[in-house]
Amino acid sequence: MSKHKSKEDNLEPRPAADTDILNMDTILAAEYAYASQTAFQANEDRARVTSFYLVTVGSFLAAILSTQFISTANSLIFGGFAILFFLISLMGILTLLQLARLRAAWHESIQAMNQVKEFYIQHTSNLPLAQAFRWRAGSIPQKAKANSISFLLTLEVAILSALSFGAAVVFLTIALGNVLLWLGLLAGLLFLAVQLVIYFRYLRQDR
Repeated sequence: MSKHKSKEDNLEPRPAADTDILNMDTILAAEYAYASQTAFQANEDRARVTSFYLVTVGSFLAAILSTQFISTANSLIFGGFAILFFLISLMGILTLLQLARLRAAWHESIQAMNQVKEFYIQHTSNLPLAQAFRWRAGSIPQKAKANSISFLLTLEVAILSALSFGAAVVFLTIALGNVLLWLGLLAGLLFLAVQLVIYFRYLRQDR
């Protein structure tokens, strides 16, 4: 009888040693830490993408200025430079889209962090947590904020891309035998406006 009872005791469920893994505070802390890391990574990637484009443009310009194409210029050379600057402007568009997506990713991470804060504020009434958080859900900046660092970096890329597009148009007119500087200026301004419209429309889409 005693042996049978000891076997039944061994079959009784025992609390798992790692039940704290499912603790609510542990899960929320992990969620907050992950959102914080993704927000930091979005900022890092934004700076890296911008730097890559600036270095690329600078390398192309240095290569052009170091050549002696003026003395032996012909339509094929100018046409080649037109294509080159068109490619640089296309890279600018792609870089701008990357910056817009990184801004949206950063915004989503900040929303996730503040959602955790709001949960604690609502479910911890015995502590004045609302007084401890300066940044809350209501203070999250808009994705398409015009005076943010993100937009300034985007504007820097857009201006360089517009200059490249304008230079491409000028080189194309030279290759065709008729120099039209005003056409390059107009094309650059229009290209700048198009890029900014694309950037803001991308960020204002509901996702």
